[in-house]
Amino acid sequence: MKNYLFVVALLCACSKSKTQDTPAPAPASSTGSAGSAAAMTPPPPAVYTPSADTTDAIKAAIAAPDRDEKDRALDAGRKPGEVFTFFKIAPGQKVGELFAGGGYSTEMLARIVGESGKVYAQNTKDIMDRFARGPVTERMAKPVMKNAVLVEQPTETPFPPEAKNLDAVLCILNYHDFVWQKVDRAKLNKAVFDALKPGGIYAIVDHSAPAGHGVADVETTHRIEEDVVKQEITAAGFKLDAETDVLRNPDDKRDWNSSPKAAGDKRGTSDRFVVRFVKP
Repeated sequence: MKNYLFVVALLCACSKSKTQDTPAPAPASSTGSAGSAAAMTPPPPAVYTPSADTTDAIKAAIAAPDRDEKDRALDAGRKPGEVFTFFKIAPGQKVGELFAGGGYSTEMLARIVGESGKVYAQNTKDIMDRFARGPVTERMAKPVMKNAVLVEQPTETPFPPEAKNLDAVLCILNYHDFVWQKVDRAKLNKAVFDALKPGGIYAIVDHSAPAGHGVADVETTHRIEEDVVKQEITAAGFKLDAETDVLRNPDDKRDWNSSPKAAGDKRGTSDRFVVRFVKP
């Protein structure tokens, strides 16, 4: 009898030990294991499809198979098809770019204007030394960039003497930087005016500051009130030609830092104004 009780006790102890050492199965969810895995996996980058009215040349530039995937990942937030179509960028043009940075827009412009066109991409020495020299130099080595010229000059005198009768000058997301950089913007805008041909386009995209903030947010949240930009550029002799809401986001509270390093997951979602000025 004693032996029988000992065996029963031993079996109970083993059963209890197995229950404690074996992890309990995960609770079932309404979506099953596949749904749980999906919830833990970051969503893939948004797929960007240009609008139907995007020109064929711009569609081809966006779809080029040799574009870097890091550039392609920015397309959904920047909408190059709609933006460059609005700015009337086309094959054969001569264009200038202010504050080219690492060259996302520079490469897009080079692809659009093609071998018969020309792109003058401006950065200051300070910007080059701080973050752009490596990335933009690497980009300029691509065969597709052979029609682009990297210009390292002060912003007030952004282009070389041969950059005359340009079809367009673009400033993408950087006009606000000229304020905290203490750029003489009247001198800059005159230089752009002089570089453009009659009918040439001065193209501006920037992050919107709240109404009434003026230039107060240019260094804190990297935004500027669009009315300030309009006043400064029209004061240089330009005519306000058109604007589009293609990059507008009414849900943006305009209270967060929109600079690329600070924006994080919000990059590409700021409320941005897109304005086209023309030299009469």
